[in-house]
Amino acid sequence: MTEEISKHYREILTGLGENPDREGLRDTPMRAAKAMQYLCNGYEKDLDTIVNNALFESESDEMVIVRDIELYSLCEHHLLPFIGKAHVAYIPTGKVIGLSKVARIVDMFARRLQIQENLTRQIADAVQQVTGAAGVAVVIEAKHMCMMMRGVEKQNSVMTSSAMLGVFRSSGTTRQEFLQLIRSH
Repeated sequence: MTEEISKHYREILTGLGENPDREGLRDTPMRAAKAMQYLCNGYEKDLDTIVNNALFESESDEMVIVRDIELYSLCEHHLLPFIGKAHVAYIPTGKVIGLSKVARIVDMFARRLQIQENLTRQIADAVQQVTGAAGVAVVIEAKHMCMMMRGVEKQNSVMTSSAMLGVFRSSGTTRQEFLQLIRSH
């Protein structure tokens, strides 16, 4: 598969008017193919493997937040990066998930061609599915290169998206507590 993707990158370079045989570009198609496969490795991952049974009994029913999880994704419209951070919270109902698993869930979905709105919801749904939580909240803040490098070229714009499930949707107080806690850093 890498070889096939590499051939397409070579054609793209030629289509741009470049000489893919010149010294600086000779290995670029293969490097670009490997980079794209790495940046999209979320397609090779599944939730069960990532979580790997890292669910633990807990009597806690208080909000758990993992804040500032860096994420790197590719906009499915322009294949340009968007870079930011995710804040993920859930309210356990007898089980908590291993801390690193939350970050791995974020990465699994971020390492696919995405739009931020869908990414936010996919993370929330996955955490809900795994934990059976009373509620899950996800907020993502990201800068999009498709908006910064082309088009309107707005360098300081940040997109914020949220997904609120369960008590985070039904209880304004719970939602407000979450939003205050992620802003208080």
